[in-house]
Amino acid sequence: MKIWTVANQKGGVGKTTTVAALAGILSQQGFRVLILDCDPHASLTSYFGYDSEAMPVSLFNWFSHTPQTSQQALSTLVTLNEDNIYLLPAALSLATLDKRFSSKEGMGLVISRTLKLLQDEFDYVLIDCPPVLGVLLINALAACQWLIIPVQTEFLAIKGLERMMNTLNMVIKAQHHTIGYTIVPTMFDKRTNASIQALRNMRDEFGRHLWSKVIPVDTKFRDASRQHLSPSKAFPDTHGVEAYHKLANHMLAETADDKVA
Repeated sequence: MKIWTVANQKGGVGKTTTVAALAGILSQQGFRVLILDCDPHASLTSYFGYDSEAMPVSLFNWFSHTPQTSQQALSTLVTLNEDNIYLLPAALSLATLDKRFSSKEGMGLVISRTLKLLQDEFDYVLIDCPPVLGVLLINALAACQWLIIPVQTEFLAIKGLERMMNTLNMVIKAQHHTIGYTIVPTMFDKRTNASIQALRNMRDEFGRHLWSKVIPVDTKFRDASRQHLSPSKAFPDTHGVEAYHKLANHMLAETADDKVA
């Protein structure tokens, strides 16, 4: 089982779309995929048509009553209307985690430990993160084997990336293990000088960690979310989905067992 965390400490850069798109593509390739919504705002949960406050279980259960068996962990998941994709919903109660559990020993490893119970159930786990440093983001980074950082191709988004890199380095030092990462330029609009200049700046500053291609602006992403379907399921032939196919292939190659080892 491979775990990819999708994170950036700036909102509105395409994290949820990236999780939904990659999950859809991986599932269509026959992989069993688990997606975790770690954001109290529950964007990923809403994306797939669920009311987070109406769900009987959520990620909050992993923290309040941590599963001890694979069956307990599986009982918290929701089956989506797409083959091979399962969702662990978010809930607004996640916003209280830092106040309620931050001082409790081992709270930074709850997701990592619970996912180990599911390692024979899924091929890939994709984690959608909140843009705020706290227990949830620390958990998602501690659990991941590879970090995907979507960055909107604009100046302010690039400045926000510095906070994400500082957090990543902090977790690497605390966990004593290296986390590979890929920076993904998103919402690229080739018609604007701002997008073009921002992409140039990203290439100059982040070099080899920057994915060589881009995710373009595509209104079909929004339409797919209205249909509560992954972009590749709803609109398989759009430019945006084609770009995510290229990203998925890049990630599969980047995180292959022999390369990671």
